[in-house]
Amino acid sequence: MRRVKRKLPRLVADWLLAATAGVCLRVLRLFPHEASINLAGRAARAATLILPRYRTAMKNLKRAFPEKTRAERREILRGSWDNLARTGLEYAYLDQVFKYDPDNLDAGNIEVSGVENFLRLREQSKPAIIFTAHLANWELLSICAAKNGLDVTSLFRTPNNRFFADSLVEARSKLMGPMVASGAGSLFQLTATLERGGRIGLLADQRYKGGVLVPFFGHLADTNPLIAKLARQYECNVYGARAIRLPNQRFRLEITDPLDLPRDADGHIDVAKATAVIQDVVESWIREHPEQWIWFHRRWRLGKKTRFSDPARGTKHRRQPNRTNTA
Repeated sequence: MRRVKRKLPRLVADWLLAATAGVCLRVLRLFPHEASINLAGRAARAATLILPRYRTAMKNLKRAFPEKTRAERREILRGSWDNLARTGLEYAYLDQVFKYDPDNLDAGNIEVSGVENFLRLREQSKPAIIFTAHLANWELLSICAAKNGLDVTSLFRTPNNRFFADSLVEARSKLMGPMVASGAGSLFQLTATLERGGRIGLLADQRYKGGVLVPFFGHLADTNPLIAKLARQYECNVYGARAIRLPNQRFRLEITDPLDLPRDADGHIDVAKATAVIQDVVESWIREHPEQWIWFHRRWRLGKKTRFSDPARGTKHRRQPNRTNTA
């Protein structure tokens, strides 16, 4: 009974927040989307110093770009909040933000680089993995794939607010391909997709407690090895895909060639080294457009000792954070 009483205020607060957000989005849709999105970006840029996790973001930027001045790092952070505000508001206009016609490129606001890789993925019946990062509006990648016949099952994290999560999933499902919520059973759904020759999409730029330690901007970071493990298990190609925000509400979507992932002495994909290669790609993307990445989460957070699990052996080990795990 006490647990129910403690949960009730949280549920009410979540419902009120989701309802308020829904009303705001419906009101915003009454106005031209470009003006609303520009206003949100400018407001977030102006409020950078008082927005949450300012210190965390500045510490991350100093770690990633020690050669830059504090003023330069603060300008990157302003751009990051600008981009995040635009991305959030673009959910209200997803049907208007994405305009792409492969037969009339001048009529839309999307440029696509690596079309030959896209077509190869669409036509082949072999399993494949596509990874991306929280750059620009990364959701446009799934929309582009779905609208142009490329079936990609994407893994996503469900928001903590259950009411907001329901509306978000509903909005995504109308424009994107199949989605899998992270959590119990998600790995089974991803492997089932690969086993039937499908494609899956994963984010590769988040901290993962219990992962492998690989370099990221010159510092070891706990990183999820799932992409490399699945590529090793299914011997499938791994592609990188990213979105780049351009001026005047335009975007460029890019998909790389298949990555040449390192292999061990037995010819199998080396999980730790392959994970490092994937992080190198993500880092290169961020270095090119640092103002379009989310700097607010603790990507390098490591304790004095870090625990990781090795599913292959069913055991847990302790390791010092200054050593790269090669298990």
